[in-house]
Amino acid sequence: MDDKTRRALIAGTGAIGVALGARWAIRRSRMFDFRNRVVLITGGSRGLGLELARTFASEGARLAICARDEAELKRAEADLKSKGGEVLAIQCDVTVRAQVDEMIRAIVGHFGSIDVLVNNAGIIQVGPMEEMRVADYDEAMKTHFYAPLFTTLAALPVMRGKRRGRIVNISSIGGKIAVPHLLPYTASKFALVGFSEGLRAELMKDGIYVTTVIPGLFRSGSPKNAYFKGQNEKEFAWFASSDAMPLISISVSRLAKRIVNACRYGQAELITPLLFSMQSRLHGLMPGLTSEATSVATSVLPNPGGIGAARRTGAESDSNLQPEFLRERNQQAAARQNE
Repeated sequence: MDDKTRRALIAGTGAIGVALGARWAIRRSRMFDFRNRVVLITGGSRGLGLELARTFASEGARLAICARDEAELKRAEADLKSKGGEVLAIQCDVTVRAQVDEMIRAIVGHFGSIDVLVNNAGIIQVGPMEEMRVADYDEAMKTHFYAPLFTTLAALPVMRGKRRGRIVNISSIGGKIAVPHLLPYTASKFALVGFSEGLRAELMKDGIYVTTVIPGLFRSGSPKNAYFKGQNEKEFAWFASSDAMPLISISVSRLAKRIVNACRYGQAELITPLLFSMQSRLHGLMPGLTSEATSVATSVLPNPGGIGAARRTGAESDSNLQPEFLRERNQQAAARQNE
């Protein structure tokens, strides 16, 4: 190796070292201690929201959770308190701004602050586009875009007053790559990603870090509470089976830990698991290729028909079309996550 090549290698290694050191220093300076911090999680009564509450509680956070279903909320509250969590459970429809404003006032009145906001509440409608109606898109947008907007606007004055805070917006791989038979969901999650990314750019000056979370498939038992249209039993079979599939899905507890860690360091984006991170990167480089691949997948999904534009829950759509071992994985996850 000649001197010129050696000097280039040394310079390159040094540059990498400086970059890694700078990244470590930035992460360290942004590290957020959750002990005694107030964390609000929307949709916190079941699924990923409940698991996030458990994880934040294990870090010493004080919890506020909200949901529409009072019975679910009470079960979640009891679960968290049994594990030593300090929790305030509030029944709230986050798509209604007046209810959101009242909830934020109640939390601040009880705890004196809101330090972390996790926008997790969600809805899933599965079926071919022929069976979707404008009302489905409206419902999805209210849940995935307007609800996070309402909670953010209500919580921001508290965070700005302290010159610190964290906002975590739970989107989906469907907010990066359009997923067939999930058009209302996908459209609304795309909107949330755009809002979340723009919000981060505007709030960093105030000491508030926004993290956009893009999960792929994870096992929380949520298909039970999703809505299915068209040939609902077939739609449920492919959707629920994908959610529980070994190798391509992760446990909800692992996902929750990764989200809390991303929040801790004010990370801009979290795409997980790795397979979906790679898929997102590929789509960014070659959107035409991934669109072609998606169209092939669409050709094997159920045709319109069945119950048409009516809808049934996953619990009402279960059948022997789903492999038994995958059904068992979903049922076990649902039992753990209050689904």
